[in-house]
Amino acid sequence: MHIVIVEDDAVIRQELKLLLENALYQVTALDDFSDVASFVLSAEPDLVLLDLNLPEESGFDICSKIRAESEVPVIFVTSRTDSMDELTGILKGGDDYITKPFQAPVLLARIGAVLKRTCRNVKEEPVSFVHRGVELHVARGTVSFRGVQTELSKNELKILHLLFRRKGEIVSRADMIEYLWDDQVFIDDNTLSVNITRIRGKLAGIGISDFIETKRGLGYRI
Repeated sequence: MHIVIVEDDAVIRQELKLLLENALYQVTALDDFSDVASFVLSAEPDLVLLDLNLPEESGFDICSKIRAESEVPVIFVTSRTDSMDELTGILKGGDDYITKPFQAPVLLARIGAVLKRTCRNVKEEPVSFVHRGVELHVARGTVSFRGVQTELSKNELKILHLLFRRKGEIVSRADMIEYLWDDQVFIDDNTLSVNITRIRGKLAGIGISDFIETKRGLGYRI
């Protein structure tokens, strides 16, 4: 599946690109905003992630031009949180409206949901995962075991989401740091260790131990 990113902030653009490539999407990240609608129409992607505040013209206008000639799904990803902006986005033909800062697992789930509604043969990003009796619910940001539930922070959710998606594999610390990184919070090796410790504490609090295995010198595995 091919996704086009239209985002003028280079840091956020790279973050989105890495996130989607790690989720095995084909990604084109635009850095020329002179004629976005024409590029999208010629590229014929499966989905467009579209910012509103762009240097040449607004995301609303771009969406209108795209929608006049194509039914390609458009998800607005923007820092504008006003409900009227969200309403305008939907009226202009947008399929979803996500505000920054976004949580990576939730963004992937909503991309999967839009693709499932609009395309055939698309596997939707799961909203929950189960492994060894432990359930991770992405949309709620919780983890549960035998009916007992605890809430997760943004980084805790992202770590567990990555581990559940790659269950049985060793996930390197470098991969985790890259997945956690965003434009607002600097993530280093120590921050990762602190979050792993907190997750293990929360899992112990709901009755599950030894769920995250440390592979010394390699990373972590569930």
